[in-house]
Amino acid sequence: MHGTTTGMFVKGLALAAGIALSAVPGKPVWADNLTDAFIGAYNTSGLLEQNRALLRAADEDVAIALSALRPIINWTVRVSRNYTRTNTSSVLTTREPSTFFSGLTLSQLIYDGGASILGKQSAQETVLATRQSLIDIEQQVLIRAANAYLGVLLQEETVAIRQNNVEVSAEELRASQDRFEVGEVTRTDVALSEAQLASSQADLAVARGNLSIAQAEYVNAVGKAPGRTAGQPKLPNLPRLENDAVNLAQRNHPAILSAQHQVRALDLVVQQQRANLGPNVSLNADAGVTESYDNDDYTNDATVSLNFNQPIYSGGGLAAAVRRAMATRDASRANLLNVQKNITQGVADRYAAFQAATASLRASTERVRASQVAFDGIREEATLGARTTLDVLNAQQDLLDAQLAEVASRTERSRAAYELLQAQGLLTAERMGLAVQIYDPTLYYNLVKKAPAKVSKQSRDLDRVLKALRRD
Repeated sequence: MHGTTTGMFVKGLALAAGIALSAVPGKPVWADNLTDAFIGAYNTSGLLEQNRALLRAADEDVAIALSALRPIINWTVRVSRNYTRTNTSSVLTTREPSTFFSGLTLSQLIYDGGASILGKQSAQETVLATRQSLIDIEQQVLIRAANAYLGVLLQEETVAIRQNNVEVSAEELRASQDRFEVGEVTRTDVALSEAQLASSQADLAVARGNLSIAQAEYVNAVGKAPGRTAGQPKLPNLPRLENDAVNLAQRNHPAILSAQHQVRALDLVVQQQRANLGPNVSLNADAGVTESYDNDDYTNDATVSLNFNQPIYSGGGLAAAVRRAMATRDASRANLLNVQKNITQGVADRYAAFQAATASLRASTERVRASQVAFDGIREEATLGARTTLDVLNAQQDLLDAQLAEVASRTERSRAAYELLQAQGLLTAERMGLAVQIYDPTLYYNLVKKAPAKVSKQSRDLDRVLKALRRD
């Protein structure tokens, strides 16, 4: 009986994962690995869809800024009634003629000190900043998928260990009862074994509950229920030195690149607001037909004018706009410094966490080995009467704790590795070579950057793109 208990404890761990999974009703039979989780998250994330739409909105801001440099043509219809009173030679005459005007009006900016061009350039920098923000969001989506997968894996391994511990505790209880019947142990030993079994069953119930919670998070993060997990993922390639990781992050992290583009965009806004203090010149023209309701007379006329405007006094609004733009730019510069510091600290933290998790795993593996040897020895000594049931139960608990610590350390090492990858700005679908259709942010931008008219072929191409994106 005792040898069976020890052998079952060792062999059960190898089969426990399959036992735990097969015990879950409706469990899919396919195997999921971390790459599957990444692909599912990338393809189904509503957060990515939201921020891609925000990027398209920023693309349209470039088209809107460009439109300020183009002529504006309107078809105008105007109905008017004029009231005129004339006093000539003591004769008071009142006329109320009504007219109808239909024609075209045109307005073309000629010169505004470069304000409109600066506005377009600022919008382009904002697009570049938003693209980097989208990459940062992508990293957040993928790291959540990684944590969800590792969470499911950890809880499955925990359930397996707890399930095996229940079976070992049950065998130990039967052994105690057999020994009690022949007078080798007391009723107290049997009660200790009963308490151990009850505690193991309670811990197993908690572990199964935690597994259900982890599976729910996986569904939310990845977009589907997890299949049979394929085990711990292969660790990504990581820098050997912390300084290398920091330098890589400073060059590549999308949060830093986004903040840099934001600073440049706001520098251009400051220049734009200063240009608004200067003169602007515009060409205005209209041509149409004016008809009178009083008779059948009509007039064909056209007007062309060149308008020059120089702000003299605007209540202080223009100067305030310049100062506001400067303050906003200064805030963005300070934000860039903060982002750079936060990224540096984040890399250092994640690097230290990975090193600590690696060391913890080595120690935990050695702890499991030593605890297994101790448990086997104490168990055999108990059969000879040299150890008590309490000694066996304590050794069993020590081995259980060591096994749980080992799977937790292994999971934490994988989590720390991918968090370090994220901290460097490298956790993206493109860099990891995921088998997905990589979202191309330039496709939509290239279609709208020249502000195509509604009747143009390019506009029809845009309509097809929006329909494909289910946003029409």
